Amino acid sequence: MAYSANDNRYSNMTYNRVGNSGLLLPAISLGLWHNFGGVDTYENGRAMLRRAFDLGITHFDLANNYGPPPGSAEEMFGRMLKTDFAPYRDEMVISTKAGYHMWDGPYGDWGSKKYLIASLDQSLRRMGLDYVDVFYSHRPDPNTPLEETMGALDQIVRQGKALYVGVSNYDAEQTAQAVKILNDLGTPLLIHQPRYSMFNRWIEDGLQDVLFENGVGSIAFCPLDQGLLTNKYISGIPSDSRAAKANTFLDKNRVTDVVLNRVRKLNELAVERGQNLAQMALAWVLREGRVSSALIGASKVSQIEENVATLNNLSFTDEELVRIEEILKK
Repeated sequence: MAYSANDNRYSNMTYNRVGNSGLLLPAISLGLWHNFGGVDTYENGRAMLRRAFDLGITHFDLANNYGPPPGSAEEMFGRMLKTDFAPYRDEMVISTKAGYHMWDGPYGDWGSKKYLIASLDQSLRRMGLDYVDVFYSHRPDPNTPLEETMGALDQIVRQGKALYVGVSNYDAEQTAQAVKILNDLGTPLLIHQPRYSMFNRWIEDGLQDVLFENGVGSIAFCPLDQGLLTNKYISGIPSDSRAAKANTFLDKNRVTDVVLNRVRKLNELAVERGQNLAQMALAWVLREGRVSSALIGASKVSQIEENVATLNNLSFTDEELVRIEEILKK
């Protein structure tokens, strides 16, 4: 059945400015890290992408290695662009990244100009695009001069293959250096994509200040800490959870009694606020206006609907924020 986007898709979504740029991102963005690869059911991914766009999610975040297998999430999204989203391309912000292993040999990993430009060319072919809106250096490369990596990002913009550039997983010092290099080249750094959640607050120790002082935006990945900040773990580790499975990014050893106690107390506060824990955790990430967008993952349509409903209550009282801090310290 042919897809026609919801006429009211922009009515209830919040859009936030990215740093000092002219670009707006939805407060909730959708990442294709998991559940959109070649091993996953295409129609489920298609249903999630359609519903996300119908709810006003205009930003879809990918990377060259998303799948599995690597590259297959971009292929899946390219298929969607061709069959469903082609009329709406100019209403979307599509991002991809390069920085992790993609192919054998010395040119398929890290941050050299050779790798970044070749990888983006491959990504564009997989998605059937002439350009992406944002292209990221996915991680810093300790063995490649930062000038070379940033120079590649500048070249990519000048070639018309990306409108903006970003970095991910860079610390405060690396980000400050990247900002200076890119400013000198004339291609400002648009955005940083760090891991950030109630349980992982490293960006508050310097990075957020660097971003704010330089007019760089941010989009938080893993705002629910791989599912820990949801109702799923309130009673322990369920058999179908990430922590119960091998070869996932959530180590079951992290799900300690101390962590579970925090989860339960946070959930109690969320219920008092009229939200579930995931919704409160997303609202918390967005709370100060320093984070432009919270990047969610999903395995089913209902999760996207639930996360977008976060926008019904984004504000916190001072008392609630103090209570959260107390819970997180115990």
